[in-house]
Amino acid sequence: MIEDIITTVITALNEDIGAGDVTTKATIPYNILGKGIFLIKDDGIIAGIDVAEQVFKIVDKDLVFLRSKKDGDLVKNGDIAAIVEGSAASILTAERTALNFMQRMSGIATMAFQFRDKVKHTKAKIIDTRKTVPGLRIIDKLAVRIGGCENHRMGLYDMFLIKDNHIAVAGSITKAVKACRDCKDLKSTNFLIEVETTNLLEVAEALQSGADIIMLDNFELAEMAKAVSMINGKCKVEASGGVNFYTVKDIAETGVDFISVGALTHSVKALDISLEVELSRIHAR
Repeated sequence: MIEDIITTVITALNEDIGAGDVTTKATIPYNILGKGIFLIKDDGIIAGIDVAEQVFKIVDKDLVFLRSKKDGDLVKNGDIAAIVEGSAASILTAERTALNFMQRMSGIATMAFQFRDKVKHTKAKIIDTRKTVPGLRIIDKLAVRIGGCENHRMGLYDMFLIKDNHIAVAGSITKAVKACRDCKDLKSTNFLIEVETTNLLEVAEALQSGADIIMLDNFELAEMAKAVSMINGKCKVEASGGVNFYTVKDIAETGVDFISVGALTHSVKALDISLEVELSRIHAR
């Protein structure tokens, strides 16, 4: 995974720096030493410190990155998360990319922690979705895990998820599940099969077809409880749709195994973090 993260960091740096940081080159000699202090301005969960360190290492391998916090720590307004020391020019060039990762990841981790806290008295696990920023999925999903929740599938390639359009084209839930089980063109024959359902009749068919996971999409609470009772542990149950801080507790208490929350990655508020740069001394010649 570290190779994927480094690739993502390089892409982000290329996007920001391009042919070069012209302002820093014009105003800050490379031999000026500085110190950048990551200052927390919100209460929450810090995430992205490991990624930020990679940003600075790629920009300038001589920068020294010192941690005061680690990914997953609870932080509050006024805390210092990390300090980076070395060439002030390098610190300024890497600043925005490092902050972009840390602020977004910390926002996701904070929301994940808050959702998990609301269902901790139940067996339900909060999971994410594929509603991530294009190109940042591995980063977004890492932040979800740092916040204490779990990842659903990473993409279209690692499990079967039969949705309404698949069912419509295949002809039925039963036919779609059978087609997945009979598929010979895949490298793995051990993919889980999940089926999206919208009513109790579809739940019964998905159960009969041997689905590994049944998704209850936008079910009312009473109907969701009936579906959980009908399934009775024969497979895993995921609740999806209409999930927010106000509804998640009641959904979890119906007995579902998973609750998918798209908002974890598509509606996140970045945690407020700044990098305060102080000049130090000039490099000895």
